[in-house]
Amino acid sequence: MTSGGSGIAHGFPHLGTVRAALTALFRRLSYDTVSTFPTSVLPVDVAFDDTEDLHLGAQRVARALVRQLRLPDARIVITFREMEHAATVELTAGPEYFVELNDRFRRHRKDIGAALAHEVTHVWLHRLDLSFPATGDNEILTDTAAAYLGAGWLLLDAYREHGPFSQKLGYLTPEEFGYVLAKRAAFFAEDPAPWFTSPQAYDAYTAGRDRARRDERRPPLAGAGWTARLRYARDRRAAQDPHRTTPSAAPGDDGYAFEPGTPPRVSFPCPVCCARIRVPVRGRLRARCGLCRTVLDCDT
Repeated sequence: MTSGGSGIAHGFPHLGTVRAALTALFRRLSYDTVSTFPTSVLPVDVAFDDTEDLHLGAQRVARALVRQLRLPDARIVITFREMEHAATVELTAGPEYFVELNDRFRRHRKDIGAALAHEVTHVWLHRLDLSFPATGDNEILTDTAAAYLGAGWLLLDAYREHGPFSQKLGYLTPEEFGYVLAKRAAFFAEDPAPWFTSPQAYDAYTAGRDRARRDERRPPLAGAGWTARLRYARDRRAAQDPHRTTPSAAPGDDGYAFEPGTPPRVSFPCPVCCARIRVPVRGRLRARCGLCRTVLDCDT
């Protein structure tokens, strides 16, 4: 896992991969299994101060994260050394996994939980045999899974910008962490905002939450704004034009795409799990996502 300095990236450059990761989680786990993660790891379980023994405390925090991710018989052996990255994990068949933490965490114990959250999630994904082909995309999957399953709020809370002492752990931008945490908050009705000790982390969470709420206002969802509805109606007319030469419309900025037929159909991403939903174009209707079971009011 990397740690950032003064050149911390912001915004949503990995949003497509983040959404694919959310879909992959629901596909691999199923709705029933995802629903067993309603409570995040609590701050008291990962708190770490200078009075606690370094290695015993790190093991205690690791065990809390192992419990959070429902990992059976996963013993995490933790060592510290000078290294470029924040942490690394050796993925083997188990039952022991070896995590190396950057030596600076000896002095900054507060962030040990954040570093371990990413690495323990690597172990969880390894056991689940869930990965993306590209290394960078796989790291995005790891951060997304950690955040959505209740461990990754620690990674966002480790984000601080104070000139030369700035820090960000993980591969998502702070706002992307906020986006995933907001998706989790909406699904589980759990608000992580009171747990943030970093003011910058809270700001990033609210920015991500705003972006996540935009997903709930994209047509053909009934809650779409007036401008988006006008654009959708224009695209629908164009898709039904008998002189149209292309067989289907590619998804645009709002993610919907029309398909010819009797009746014609429109597909669009679920605002919860980002899987594509396909429904007939026939006005007001309710659609149910087959992956996350969310029922959506639509105006197609």
